[in-house]
Amino acid sequence: MPRVPVIGITACTRMHELHAVQTISEKYARAAAQAACGLPIVIPSLADLVDSADILEVVDGLIFTGSPSNIEPFHYNGAASAAGTHHDPLRDATTLPLMRAAIAAGVPVLGICRGLQEMNVALGGTLHQKVHETGTFMDHREGQGEPIETQYGPRHALHIEPGGMLERIGLPAIIQVNSIHGQGIAVLAPGLRVEALAPDGLVEAISVENSKGFALAVQWHPEYQVMDNPHYLSIFQAFGKACRQRSVLRQLLLQSA
Repeated sequence: MPRVPVIGITACTRMHELHAVQTISEKYARAAAQAACGLPIVIPSLADLVDSADILEVVDGLIFTGSPSNIEPFHYNGAASAAGTHHDPLRDATTLPLMRAAIAAGVPVLGICRGLQEMNVALGGTLHQKVHETGTFMDHREGQGEPIETQYGPRHALHIEPGGMLERIGLPAIIQVNSIHGQGIAVLAPGLRVEALAPDGLVEAISVENSKGFALAVQWHPEYQVMDNPHYLSIFQAFGKACRQRSVLRQLLLQSA
């Protein structure tokens, strides 16, 4: 029988009391298990100890999660961040090389929120560090002090670009999404395709053109209550299908070795 595909989920780093810890939000693991029908495992941000190639040997897909932290701007030749900006250099050191390696190897990739920004930066794009201060786009940040149901409720319409992955997955031309973020794509990386736009024109979903495998990233949070939203569920089901196909291929290669 085919085995359950292993889905790696990228972790953030922080201090808890006196201890360094690796964290993921449970909603990503639940979505990987319920909606993508995979076995979620945590990928720690330990680039000095764990090589991308070793990670790709044991996973059938990767979810690059959202995070309170922002990518350090030197990775895209950006200006220094404003004082007090939350960064996670250990995550950057892990996820940016891992993103490039996974795409090159055809390992299924689903980027979410920070994960979309990681895909763009890893492949040579740049970011707006404060979307709300550009004078071009609306404020995409969540309201401070809002309950979780409000924060992750529908924020704005999303315009799906025709002919792309999201259309092929079955999403209609316009959907409502729970997009909450402070940063966003400025210059799109070479080889990426715009999959969806916010009403103000900000890029909200991207895919890798001519990719060897599933390679999609979205700026919103389809993992939140994914089983109750058919559009979000369609994304995870398509990702899960790609992970299962990768799992079967890996099994065949192991048997023939």
